Amino acid sequence: MAEPRVVIVGAGPVGLTAALLFGRSGIRVTLLEAEAAVSEELRASTFHPPTLDMLAPYGITARMLAEGLICPTWQIRMHPSGERAVFDLNVLRDETDHPYRLQCEQSKFGQYLVDALRDVLEVTLRFSTKVTDVTQDGDKVKVVAASADGEEVLFADYVIGADGARSTVRRCLGIEMDGDIYPETTILATTHFPFHEYLDGLSNVSYCWKPNGTFSLLRLPDVWRVSLHPPEGMSTEEALQPDPQQEMLHDIVPDAGPIDVLQTRPYRIHRRLADTYRNGRVLLAGDAAHLNSPSGGMGMNGGIHDAFNLCEKLIAVLRGEAGDELLDRYERQRRPIAAEEIIQQADRNRARMRERDPSRRQTILEDLQRTTSDSAKLKAYLLKSSMIDGLRRAAVIE
Repeated sequence: MAEPRVVIVGAGPVGLTAALLFGRSGIRVTLLEAEAAVSEELRASTFHPPTLDMLAPYGITARMLAEGLICPTWQIRMHPSGERAVFDLNVLRDETDHPYRLQCEQSKFGQYLVDALRDVLEVTLRFSTKVTDVTQDGDKVKVVAASADGEEVLFADYVIGADGARSTVRRCLGIEMDGDIYPETTILATTHFPFHEYLDGLSNVSYCWKPNGTFSLLRLPDVWRVSLHPPEGMSTEEALQPDPQQEMLHDIVPDAGPIDVLQTRPYRIHRRLADTYRNGRVLLAGDAAHLNSPSGGMGMNGGIHDAFNLCEKLIAVLRGEAGDELLDRYERQRRPIAAEEIIQQADRNRARMRERDPSRRQTILEDLQRTTSDSAKLKAYLLKSSMIDGLRRAAVIE
């Protein structure tokens, strides 16, 4: 078998996207994933307009639209009063082909990419293959991997580490991740309960203040995903038990009766950024390079944007159309966006929703309502929160 030009480590959204981009461009690539299949865990579900634009030429957006849920608005609301600021993405109709958010499970997105890769002869996709070491010399990168067949060694021109927050590739290169972890633990739960039938004017994506706390509701075609924040003094182990979960859900709809809970997952929120995105012939993308609060749904989208930016440049280098130095522009374009547009914006979103003072909350909400009632201000706000501004800013960085 011919040696791959690129080895990608990690078959999450970022690695699979990169594999599709390389393969469709005729670049031989091997994708290695430690797990046996695409993860079914409760993870991201929000896709922003520019991400849908990028994926459309590859047939992925059409599949997501067929099986996901279009969200023309999202909102920030007071609970239980229902007072709210509603952000209508139709104001972006002249800026994007997809002026809405789309709710589609990350696991489904990953499977759509796997399906698309089946007929791409240039891509070798290998699950249950764990990368244990990555080293490089001036001409090649050496990747050591272990599978049921034993240890093997692969050589490639370049390696992309898209292997998540605990990236083996990043560790092998000695690249540090600066930042910290937020103190709170969030419980993500899914349920069939029809919140939209109980909460007036609820958007499919809603970030909600409640007395002395917060929660968020994200609707998918068949279920609602609820982010619950245990009250102070409640341990994560306790919050994962049925009775406390019912209490937290009944804070949202008190007279609901028993609410079915299909899945739950606790998670801690990181705010971290890799010191560098490139070390010679090895590059990082997605969660291997940056971690942020999920508030606003920018983490997975930002990683997909990394993949498009990096692959465009690396394809040009591999085709001999540009020198290796072009890859430095990837870091110059994407790392500041991660720091200033993704991590900081997600941090501001989190801080806003963790505000506890009622008068301060009211001031924030009224300011947001003034924004949503002014089309020019609304468009400017949504260009930023939908990640369009960040992409445009990156594009002009040399």
